[in-house]
Amino acid sequence: MATTENTNKRARTKIISTLGPASSSPEMISQLILEGVDVFRINMAHGTREEHQEVFERVREVSESIGRPVAILVDLAGPKIRLGELIQDPKECSLGEVIRFVTGTESNSTSEFTTNYEPLIQELSVGDNVMLADGTVALKVVEFDDDDAVCEVVEAGTVRSRQGVNLPGVSLSVPAMTQRDHENAHWASQVGADFISLSFVRTPLEIVELKQIVREYASSAMVIAKIEKQEALQRLDEIILAADGVMVARGDLGVEIDVAETPMAQKRIIRKCQQYSKPVIVATQMLDSMHTSTRPTRAEASDVANAILDGADACMLSGETAIGDYPVESVAMMNRIMLNTESSLVDMPEYGSPKVADGVQLVTSAVVYGAARIADRLEAKLVVIATRTGNTARIKAKQRDYIPTVGVSRNLSTLRQMCLFWGIIPLRGMPLDSGEQLRAAVEKWGRENALLSDGDYAVFVTSSTFGTLGHDELFVHQIED
Repeated sequence: MATTENTNKRARTKIISTLGPASSSPEMISQLILEGVDVFRINMAHGTREEHQEVFERVREVSESIGRPVAILVDLAGPKIRLGELIQDPKECSLGEVIRFVTGTESNSTSEFTTNYEPLIQELSVGDNVMLADGTVALKVVEFDDDDAVCEVVEAGTVRSRQGVNLPGVSLSVPAMTQRDHENAHWASQVGADFISLSFVRTPLEIVELKQIVREYASSAMVIAKIEKQEALQRLDEIILAADGVMVARGDLGVEIDVAETPMAQKRIIRKCQQYSKPVIVATQMLDSMHTSTRPTRAEASDVANAILDGADACMLSGETAIGDYPVESVAMMNRIMLNTESSLVDMPEYGSPKVADGVQLVTSAVVYGAARIADRLEAKLVVIATRTGNTARIKAKQRDYIPTVGVSRNLSTLRQMCLFWGIIPLRGMPLDSGEQLRAAVEKWGRENALLSDGDYAVFVTSSTFGTLGHDELFVHQIED
């Protein structure tokens, strides 16, 4: 059955929350959903697959008990290069200090570093930059001595064991998917993940490879490309077209490219996703101070707002909900910022039609566009999209109108995937055997949620023959006494 809820309290921009020690209990998952979470992220870079399986099943159970579709995104770790164990941990790197990267897994002094990437030294050149600890510490390769890469500290700071290593501008031979990623992709496809994201994407072929794994299991999971490499920006259009959605992974992206370039790169990625009708997520440090504070900084609030103004479909919380002290407060705050920002967007110019409606028939795209225009002219209070695959709802989401829109489907995985689409309310339990039954059920739900009353209009987009592919029927229903 469809749930009764106050839809006006949830933002149209979707919230993704990373699960971790601070947020994985059934009680916490329930609270996060009620505060506004639409998608939960399982980060495969941490924890065991057994632990992830338990969390996965827990989310499904809580979602079922609440009666609200909630999606799960499995985030593959990718070939992240990390420091090995440091003799001195943490290690303070002083300006001008000489640091040597050595082969193997063991170092002999505090000034020797190792990594989990064996070919590192062979693939570095004199003059290359080596960024540590999310770019807070910078080294420059000055020479090679025996089998060591000798570096000078050009930006001082503190590093710890197993922290990330970034090599901006260095072309690495490491594959996009490690053996562990392959195993995790198989697992995610088997258990029914709604989204699977691939880290450190460089080419569209890497997306194709992951999609092949997903299809082996007849999974309907959407593949999300994480943009965090310079190479990805150089082939952005191709990657977006190959993927089902995109994540602006600003943590590593802001290290792989000049941090000053990151804001405009974010805007470019979002704009391209709008053009190609693909959902786009903005991630990393959105409310970072809420790890330890009940309030974000003004800059963080502006960051969330600007992502929405740019056209992001979703914003993601990482450590804020995974390990932070205030996971529920972080979600509630993000929802508040989103609602406030969205209220100012009503009178802004619309984005227009996308260039490419991937996977959507031309007639369907035209009907959806027409539905939005008719709903606007009639001042309709609700738009209803009946869809098998979710593609029609995806196209509707990109139009960015402010008429509440519900998506209905027989397919539960489709309902969950619509949790990522801007402004789409996935509605479970709607009858889809006839237009008359659907209209009656939607009218009942709309009245219960104070969205519809006598005399209001609701616009429906569906197939002229229920159960067929494509959406070629548009009808207007007026609520009567």
